[in-house]
Amino acid sequence: MADLLSLSSFLFSITIYFLSSSQDLFSVNGQFINNFTRYSVTQINYDLYHSSRKLMDEIKDLVHRHPDKLSMETVKARNKGYGAEIAVVTYCKGKKDTAERPKIRILLSFGQHGRELITSELALKILSILTEEQFLPGLNKASLNSTLDQLVIKVIPMENFNGRKRVEAGDLCERRNGRGVDLNRNWSVDWGKKEKDYDPYEENPGIAPFSEPESQIMRKLAISFEPHIWVNVHSGMKALFMPYDHKNTTPDGLPLQRMKSLLEEVNQLHCEKRCVIGSGGGSVGYFAHGTATDFMYDVVRVPLAFTFEIYGDATAASNDCFKMFNPTDRDSYNTVLEDWSAAFFTVFKLGPHQLGEIQSKASVVKLDKLVSIDEYLDGYLMERRNRYGKKMEVLELGMQEIRTYYRLFLLSSVLLLCMFCSRISKTKTKGSRPIVSAIPL
Repeated sequence: MADLLSLSSFLFSITIYFLSSSQDLFSVNGQFINNFTRYSVTQINYDLYHSSRKLMDEIKDLVHRHPDKLSMETVKARNKGYGAEIAVVTYCKGKKDTAERPKIRILLSFGQHGRELITSELALKILSILTEEQFLPGLNKASLNSTLDQLVIKVIPMENFNGRKRVEAGDLCERRNGRGVDLNRNWSVDWGKKEKDYDPYEENPGIAPFSEPESQIMRKLAISFEPHIWVNVHSGMKALFMPYDHKNTTPDGLPLQRMKSLLEEVNQLHCEKRCVIGSGGGSVGYFAHGTATDFMYDVVRVPLAFTFEIYGDATAASNDCFKMFNPTDRDSYNTVLEDWSAAFFTVFKLGPHQLGEIQSKASVVKLDKLVSIDEYLDGYLMERRNRYGKKMEVLELGMQEIRTYYRLFLLSSVLLLCMFCSRISKTKTKGSRPIVSAIPL
């Protein structure tokens, strides 16, 4: 009996100790709080992954060590009290990207969703290979140099820096930017449409197309750079998508043939034919409205526009977002980076061939002829050329302000028209009034 009492006392003491040392798991009314959720799922392994600051510092150091190949600029924008900045790294051997721009232009975006850390790691890996600080197994150096001589590549290592900071603070499922907008729903093509399963936490499109500074910066960059190839890099599954995201169709004719041929080659060489290929809207299981890739293809007229999904763990629990979107062990981490960096160098090699006879200057039709008045109203930043080729910045205005002014203009015009018509009516009535005799008849 004494032994039983001692055992009970020991267990009771252990229980009290556990509760006192783990009080952060409970709220005052005995309910579990967020910390339990936080520590019951996979956390970021900083022995494997860079923090956002360290990753950007490594890229800055890489640029500093290779000024003959890399340059870097930081672009800032602000709207309604919210600001963002995006680092843009440009690769061009010898930096001979002249005004005539005879080379093939490639624009790559990583880290558009904060929780997809592996994508930014891939950006660092690709830049390291471009500078020859790292090498791909089996890649012929002479062949690589021959390929890269004809390319100008702009890399966005971390499009959603503010959203990434929220993830690092513990919100591991956050994909939106610093004020809760999904940057891949904030573009103008089919913007704002909501499906039956719409989830604002996942897909909030913002108050208007290009309401977010990050989207403004990316739009300005795409319009000024006029890329021949665009790849928006995500994680969540293994897939190679072409337009469209907002409907279950793909482009017709030659554009479809070019894109499909390139994706099938990448799938065979680097994805063991396991990647899903097709339109985003037709393959992923839901329609996405207001995406970057649809805008790049429909408005910017990028001939080869893609979305790559580079990793996904279907076995992860629905709340275990880090594991769902990012490899968690070193072998898987290294395999993803090796396979997909090789895939991008295949794109660099085969992409120019798929462009066929389209010349670098003619492949993208001038946007002065393509951008409608709606695009001007929906967008914020745009660059146009005068007849001397000099870049001029168009006045930055928010769409909501433009709409307000436009409505006031319409209202005042209607009021003036009504007053004018009323005045004319009175004048006619006065002029045609019958003469009445003062003498009674």
